[in-house]
Amino acid sequence: MVTIRLYDDDDWLALWSIIEPVFRAGKTYVFSPQITEDEAHHVWVDAPSATFVATDERDGKILGTYYIKPNQTGLGDHVCNCGYIVSEGARGRGIASLMCEHSQAEAVSRKFLSMQYNLVVSTNEDAIRLWKKHGFDVVGTLPQAFRDPDLGYVDAFVMHKMLGTEQGS
Repeated sequence: MVTIRLYDDDDWLALWSIIEPVFRAGKTYVFSPQITEDEAHHVWVDAPSATFVATDERDGKILGTYYIKPNQTGLGDHVCNCGYIVSEGARGRGIASLMCEHSQAEAVSRKFLSMQYNLVVSTNEDAIRLWKKHGFDVVGTLPQAFRDPDLGYVDAFVMHKMLGTEQGS
């Protein structure tokens, strides 16, 4: 079983061990593969509205993480944005799906009307399939917007989902 809870400062070392290899690989996030630990802490923990961790109920081990934040400031702050990472050893167990569901409920509780992923790399087929399964649509293609370390310039998608039936006024 998996529990999703708010990040605690004591989680950082375990969290860094999960996000560092993903950032270093340069395949799914725009952050420099040379990102420092302090910079990573800022973008994943300090800047977002909240950061969550998915833990194994048996031993408390962190299996994944996500953050939530407004996608824009001011008049666009009713749309949220999230980022997700699952530890390499926990992939394929449905944890990203659980975090996606949790983040949508969290977004609704925080009064966000929709969720938008700004740059889903077109080669990240597992993520695209998962987000579509959870009701997200590709609403735009950004030609050659991501520089993959192996493939060069590849497209990225903007994906979006309305979270409730109420529309802003």
